[in-house]
Parts: sequence; structure tokens; C-alpha cells
Amino acid sequence: MPVPSLLAVFAHPDDESLSAGGVLARHAAAGAPTAVVTATWAADTERAAELAEALRILGAGKPRMLGYADARVPQSAPGCLRLCDAPLDETVQRLVAHIREFRPDIIVTHDAYGGLPGHPDHVHTHRVTMLAAQAAGLGQLYPDTGAPWQPRALYLATHPHSAVSALRDVIGARKAVYSVPDEQVTATVDVGPWMEQKIAAVLAHRSEVERGALPGVIAGLPPDARKRLFATEWYIRHALVTAASTQSELTT
Repeated sequence: MPVPSLLAVFAHPDDESLSAGGVLARHAAAGAPTAVVTATWAADTERAAELAEALRILGAGKPRMLGYADARVPQSAPGCLRLCDAPLDETVQRLVAHIREFRPDIIVTHDAYGGLPGHPDHVHTHRVTMLAAQAAGLGQLYPDTGAPWQPRALYLATHPHSAVSALRDVIGARKAVYSVPDEQVTATVDVGPWMEQKIAAVLAHRSEVERGALPGVIAGLPPDARKRLFATEWYIRHALVTAASTQSELTT
């Protein structure tokens, strides 16, 4: 059975590598088309260039950027609305255009809590992606963005409660952490064989490494700690079509 094509939709440059770098690298290595849509930051910024390098490492094509401003970094897209302030219909339409152009079998995005940090841009990107994944299959919606296309499923990148204690040692106990009951996780993916690519993609976000954000913390970890903490990715599957199979499209 061929590995399904995959479109990842994340809020910021580096989210794709941190949350789904292993799955992106795995699908690309198997010959499946893969791509990433990033909701914030402008295409002419340093972080966009870092994103391009990370996607090259992962085999996920060229950046696809919606161009909104980060909620906390106005200079991320000068003169543009913050993602959370933009008209919802406009944002959904922009993402529908990418879905219909790329025609993915599955979409990967943030979970409803916005992942471990619960960043407002993560949460809003989840909402927009949920709406766009449904709207892309409805011909009467956004007819100017291309022919309808219905992905089979959404996979929400998440963390189970059982993984949090080890991760707290890395991200710090002082920060809020959002996770889900273990039984809600429907795909637990061993990305160990693609760890080298995943970590290289994370570290390609050099400005985040330099400012001491999570990529910078990862840069300071020994290889065994990196593997122990980041060689597994967790997802919640959300079916998008009534007749969809319940079989996981991600290797577990």
C-alpha cells in the first residue's frame, strides 16, 4: 500500500520540525508527496529562509506561507494582520487554496490545545485547518480556489499525559503544558530512523536556537537524550469522510 501524501499546517516556522519532522521525513523517504503550510511570518524574513532549509532537509518542498503576523512578534510580517485578528473566512480560503492545489491524502496540524505550549497562534491554526479541511471538499465554497478536494483524515499532533514528565525536564516546569489522556492518542509513531533529519531540521531554525527557544534547548542535549525525548510522535486521528477507513495512515 503506498504511503499517503501529506500536507502539514502549522503556525510558525519550526513547528513543523518539532511537531511532525519525523513523519514528514518518513513520508518523503517513502516517495510520498509532502508539503508544509506555515500560517505566520512573511516570505522575505530570516525565519522564512530558515524554514526553507528545514523543509529541504525533511524533503517537504518549498515553503507555503499564509503571511500573517505572529501574535507576539509584529515584525514577523510588517503591515499585515496578526493571524488571530484576520477575518476567519479569508484565512480559511487561503488554506483551502493550498489544499486544493496540493491534494493531500492526509493533513497534519496542531491539536485543539495548540500542543504543549498552547500558543494562541497554534490554537487558531488548529481551528482554521479543521474548517479548511472540510471546506476544501465542498464545491460551492471558494470556487475560485480550484477544484474540490477532500482529504481522508486529519492528524492532530499532540502529547499524551504519560510523556509530559520527561518533557518537563526539557521545556521547564515553569511553563504551562497541555497534553491529552493517553487513550485519546490514536497513532504513536516511532520516528527513530528519521531522527537525524528531524533534529537537523529543528536546528536549521538558527534564530530560534540562538535566542534559547526550544530548538536551542534541543541543540544543547546529548544525542541519547534527544532520541529518548523526540523519537516518538503522537497524533489524534480525525476522519473527514463518512466512509473513511479507521485504519491509520501513519506507520505506528
